[in-house]
Amino acid sequence: MEFMGSKYKGDAKNGKMHGKGEYTFPTETKYVGEMKDGMFHGKGVLHFPNGSKYEATWENGRAQQGSFTFADGLQYQEKDWDYCNGYDRRFYTERCNGLRPAGESQLTDLHPPRVIPDGCYDCGDGFYDPNTRVVTSYTGRFLRNADDSEHEWIVRTCRKAWDEVVAVDPAKSIATRSEETSN
Repeated sequence: MEFMGSKYKGDAKNGKMHGKGEYTFPTETKYVGEMKDGMFHGKGVLHFPNGSKYEATWENGRAQQGSFTFADGLQYQEKDWDYCNGYDRRFYTERCNGLRPAGESQLTDLHPPRVIPDGCYDCGDGFYDPNTRVVTSYTGRFLRNADDSEHEWIVRTCRKAWDEVVAVDPAKSIATRSEETSN
């Protein structure tokens, strides 16, 4: 466990996690609950670094039944999920506390939003640096290397540290049009 960066505190039997305990992954995700024969078994909760949690009944290391609660208290519902659908795009805190005054945008569910390091993206569980393709936790710990698919998704959809100008520059657009017509 130490080689991988994980930790365990709790009961053991024959050198394996057994009984009640707390297992911490290298990503700072923490499982607190019952263990059997070295695996999650019984009732237990996964606590994620961003404050969300997954409470479940586990059998031989696999969740059999459980519920996910986001960091802001919103509980995921498999049926009749009406949060953040095509008709209502408000953040959960806006649904609970109302909208911010005119002119004060709420960019994320966290207000004020996290400050993103230069050149990086906020990918939901940490910051992503597209030059190194590394995701680090909000506290700076290594989480993972992004593969091509995750890299493309983050660059396409996540909030970035810099603003981009969305206005059209008429001078450039005229030059482009005249180049197109001459070709």
